[in-house]
Amino acid sequence: MNEFILEAKEIYKSFYKTKDEKLNILKGVSLNVERGKISIIVGASGAGKSTLLHILSGLDNADSGEVKLNGRNIFGLNDEKLSIFRNQHIGFVFQFHHLLPEFSAAENIAIPLMISGQSNVKALSRAAELLAFVGLSDRSDHKPAELSGGEQQRIAVARALANNPDIIFADEPTGNLDSANSEVLHGLFSELKKKLGLTFLVATHNPQLVDLGDKIFEMKDGVIQ
Repeated sequence: MNEFILEAKEIYKSFYKTKDEKLNILKGVSLNVERGKISIIVGASGAGKSTLLHILSGLDNADSGEVKLNGRNIFGLNDEKLSIFRNQHIGFVFQFHHLLPEFSAAENIAIPLMISGQSNVKALSRAAELLAFVGLSDRSDHKPAELSGGEQQRIAVARALANNPDIIFADEPTGNLDSANSEVLHGLFSELKKKLGLTFLVATHNPQLVDLGDKIFEMKDGVIQ
């Protein structure tokens, strides 16, 4: 098995600020992410970290380049196939939890499973397992508004784990958390790596989270240094 779960080559991405003004965000980014490790992307705000994560995870398109996940070129998939691939192989944790406010914690975790075709009973059973794993079994029936910021983010992590993804992408996952809740999330990431052999690619400014990294990538001026 290839030691690299993710291989990206020469990723370019630009946006038009106005009709005539073009912003080059990514200028030929190449990186390899090792299986079963926590890899961290650091860099100043505006360096392109979030844009890169969105492209590597199939949430956005690149202007050019190649991204292979487990040897499969995700740029070669049409929208429908890419959506299925993301659901089955990729987990994403955002800075904002993006939980659906009208659903309970358990239902939010179960939704990706239902989308992939699992029955409500199976999906909610898996959600219960994950709630226990992140230490929030007693919050199963609570809506997001009834949870603290740290609890909301742990539910978001549980949701990202629902379909046993190959890799978790996390974009500033502790950006809205205080230091105590950040520490809980860091411990959770470490535990997931150790117990489940999960691979993480995380963009962050948090020095404590950087310390967890097995590999650090520094982004500057649209490239990996």
